[in-house]
Amino acid sequence: MIIDTHCHLDDNRYDEDLDMVMQNAYSGGIGGVLIPGADIKDLPKAARIANAYKNVFFAVGVHPYHIDDFDENELRKFAKNSKCIAVGECGLDYFRLPKDESEKLAEKESQKRVFKAQLDLAVELNLPVILHIRDSNEDCYNILKEYASRLKGAVLHCYNASPLLLDLSKFGKFYFGIGGVLTFKNAKNLVEILPKIPRDKLLIETDGPYLSPEPYRGRRNEPFYTQFVAQRMSEILDLEKEEIIRITTQNAKMLFGNFNTE
Repeated sequence: MIIDTHCHLDDNRYDEDLDMVMQNAYSGGIGGVLIPGADIKDLPKAARIANAYKNVFFAVGVHPYHIDDFDENELRKFAKNSKCIAVGECGLDYFRLPKDESEKLAEKESQKRVFKAQLDLAVELNLPVILHIRDSNEDCYNILKEYASRLKGAVLHCYNASPLLLDLSKFGKFYFGIGGVLTFKNAKNLVEILPKIPRDKLLIETDGPYLSPEPYRGRRNEPFYTQFVAQRMSEILDLEKEEIIRITTQNAKMLFGNFNTE
């Protein structure tokens, strides 16, 4: 069974056929799904979905693009739900920073403040963290280095092939989420660094509805498509697909602890 460790099932693009999406997943060998938190307004919906389906869980978190809505009390409220198993996705995203230098600096500082607040919450609640890192490798590395000894665990969602971030593996708590990007023709850096990632720190994800793998690139992504990620990983690492599935499922259960795939 494959565990999809990052799929936004609360996105409205799944509203009309979520039952079918989940049926396709279960019948296609997908053993569980984790819904990350991104927009705090979607938490009630994520919780409802997680409680409605077997082996579907959710996380409480605020994406860097939604930091203006950050409300720690709201995150704490939903973290009490038995289906909440992580904090995030949280992190730093410098892709859309303002052009004005003073505004740019202020935005970076705001993102760091909200990121650290969520890391503190994860430490307090003893929950693993789902990390979002875009165009911010150095700042994220420096922050995570400081928190490494206190974190229960973390996954670098949609790992961007940064050698600097791979260095976090030396702390033994950081996992690397691999998704559909691995199947893209321009994924040279990710293909080259994949064999360097410790086997016991590999995870599979979709980031659905985004980043569908080949041959479904450009369409809505869904958990069933993790099969294509597993296949590509097996080719690059010269391992049987079944072994990739066994390793990544074991890793997901080690990090998050709640998926029952027996």
